[in-house]
Amino acid sequence: MVKRNTATRDMHRARIARDKPACHICGRPIDYALPHLDPMSFVVDHVVPLAKGGLDVMENKKAAHRGCNSTKRARLVAPIVRRSGTLS
Repeated sequence: MVKRNTATRDMHRARIARDKPACHICGRPIDYALPHLDPMSFVVDHVVPLAKGGLDVMENKKAAHRGCNSTKRARLVAPIVRRSGTLS
């Protein structure tokens, strides 16, 4: 396993959070002020999981709720994907 660069991770996280996008998994708004352990708080999701060969690059990262990301786990498609087909 390759160790990820925390400075790059933090930079990507800040860049994604800057525009306050909705969750790319369920499509609902994210409350960016919630404590980090709240299931509706902001986390960065690797669209193609690292475990499935996804890269740790900005183009593979999107905003998600902690709970949605947890449900998705290392799958390419979450069982809660919004109907727009974002992850299909």
